[in-house]
Amino acid sequence: MKIKPIRDDLKTYLKKHNLEKKYVKSKKLFEKDPFYPSLNTEILEPKDRLIYSFRLDKKYRAIFIYTSNNTIEIIAFTNHYK
Repeated sequence: MKIKPIRDDLKTYLKKHNLEKKYVKSKKLFEKDPFYPSLNTEILEPKDRLIYSFRLDKKYRAIFIYTSNNTIEIIAFTNHYK
């Protein structure tokens, strides 16, 4: 699985919330095994929209969509509890 390079606004979000190292670690795990247990990869409701997430840490998640064979695009990072 390959993750497309993230947009500048998402890089800014990671920097602002001090998540850059956690993103790099999660990205490596995801690209090796998208369903690695600590990532908690899941499809979000409503399921027919085909939007997924994986965990950066207990508080933050990366929201993504599949764009083509073996490629995803991260569309947002979110605070899971807001």
